[in-house]
Amino acid sequence: MKHILLVEDDLSYSRIIKTFLEKNGFHVFATDHIKEAIQIAKREEIDLIITDFRLPDGTGLELLTQYKSLKSNTPTILITNYADIRIAVKAMKMGAFEYITKPINPDELLLTVKDALKTPKSTEESSNPNSIQGLDYIVGKSPDAIQLENHIQLVAPTDLNVLILGETGTGKEYISRRIHHHSYRSQQSFVAVDCGTLSKDLAGSELFGHMKGAFTGASETKAGHFEAAQGGTIFLDEIGNLDYESQIKLLRALEEKKIRKIGSTQEIDIDVRILVATNENLFQQVQEGKFREDLYYRLNEFSITALPLKDRKGDLMLFAEQFLAESSQKLNKKLDGFSEEVIGQFMQYSWPGNLRELRNVVRRASLLETNTYISLAAIPTEILQHQSNESSQLTIKEQRDFDEKNSIKETLIATRYNKTKTAELLGIDRKTLYNKMKKYGL
Repeated sequence: MKHILLVEDDLSYSRIIKTFLEKNGFHVFATDHIKEAIQIAKREEIDLIITDFRLPDGTGLELLTQYKSLKSNTPTILITNYADIRIAVKAMKMGAFEYITKPINPDELLLTVKDALKTPKSTEESSNPNSIQGLDYIVGKSPDAIQLENHIQLVAPTDLNVLILGETGTGKEYISRRIHHHSYRSQQSFVAVDCGTLSKDLAGSELFGHMKGAFTGASETKAGHFEAAQGGTIFLDEIGNLDYESQIKLLRALEEKKIRKIGSTQEIDIDVRILVATNENLFQQVQEGKFREDLYYRLNEFSITALPLKDRKGDLMLFAEQFLAESSQKLNKKLDGFSEEVIGQFMQYSWPGNLRELRNVVRRASLLETNTYISLAAIPTEILQHQSNESSQLTIKEQRDFDEKNSIKETLIATRYNKTKTAELLGIDRKTLYNKMKKYGL
């Protein structure tokens, strides 16, 4: 029986979710505070965390950060209001498996829980060389999609290290898998590692392995991700989150083609192609001294940019149809497409969560729809309201300011007006936050 840790401060809501999950065969530990959640995690074997964003003693993102230092590979699902979509995107950057929006649909919750528990706890994943599941999501027909595919085909047969740039949810891992699939290493392992989930203390062990007794808790010798990828490809997602010491070790692996397990003096020869991705400005991190310049240029032998979905409207409905087919199969429902009204709403919406948000919206609509075509009734009202806002006389700048003000306001409320936490969650410094609060009268 799988163990789920539920952290929700609305006790009636918590009881409903707990009862529903237990009826479906899960054991649920429920609490409403971060502090108690961490205590439960220390004494129990937890397979999945489900947490609300707003909690009495902090936020779900703070829980995610604290929990990662204990057990970095446990999947986390964030519960949020749809208005907090940018917070959900932030959670994905920090390593959350998925997010679901209130009001929660039970079938959607169960589907998301099962998907999360299917994912191996290890960030290591050796792909079947004959399977390229998910790659169709990034193959479109627009000029930008064609250029992206041309770049993939150009660099795939080489052994160049590739830096993949793009916002969260734009399909950077799919791009890396496609590069691997079209390379001469395609019959060997593809290992995906989310650097955002690696704590400073465990990063070296996860990447390069360790010897038995090398540190407290090292009860047996363990191979790292680089050894698992021998002869194949390793994909390091969110490379900008890698701590400085691990950056040094990675640079050495690149330059000398050798690694050394923690606690060992023996060097291991490696033959691994390295693909990395980031949603941050890595060059700016170099200038700020947060990322090694020599490592940056080693990794950036060739770069590919995954455009946000709002800039790929020509491909949007291709992706939507793909997600609909996927949902239809999973739910065993006959769904033939989208109504013209829904297509119009999709084309107007900005999709801040990119492909991940589109997939969630389509999956949720597939659960709710009672006819064979997805109608407006199955689409989140927030998307429809967004369209209503745009149809007013707001300029692009006014709309951007409106969204930014709401995002800051929501985050301030969630952190109980803790300016330091708010700035951190929004990815800005305190001075910028104060200036924006003054600008918007907050």
